[in-house]
Amino acid sequence: MKRPYLFLGLSIGLLILDQVVKQWVQGAIPRGGSIHGLPLPGFFELTLQYNEGIAFGFLQGKGTLLSPIAVAIAGGTGWYSFKHPKEPILTHIAMALLAAGAVGNLYDRVVHGRVTDMFWFRKINFPVFNVADSCITIATILLIFTWFTAAEQSKSPQPAISETPTPGTE
Repeated sequence: MKRPYLFLGLSIGLLILDQVVKQWVQGAIPRGGSIHGLPLPGFFELTLQYNEGIAFGFLQGKGTLLSPIAVAIAGGTGWYSFKHPKEPILTHIAMALLAAGAVGNLYDRVVHGRVTDMFWFRKINFPVFNVADSCITIATILLIFTWFTAAEQSKSPQPAISETPTPGTE
């Protein structure tokens, strides 16, 4: 499979997964409620929260102002993937994750005026997040990993050039 098409398929698939999970949670859990503390009571739970801001609840009520950034991210990742088909496969996967996450939350902001969140690490009281947020986080980790890997490979020593013996020194 050509890598840009991997980008396209993965980003569409993850976008669909994000929206399906959000719809399921909205139908299964009352706002602010949990499914009996599942799946790991007291540690990691499914709960229903809405975020009208940006990441971690910042800028409440102003999330839609950042819509152009999400459009730029989605467009930029698609452009990059199709313009650079020989990039490592992890780069295309990261671009797909980033695009899916940006579009998933953008869709919520534009259509519903808020983003649906459902995953909560209760034990550490980490902010509630969703599939799209996870995609963005994993994409960031993958991109940092690929950049560091590429930087390390560029630092690796070049093969030594053999010296030509000077005439008469053999």
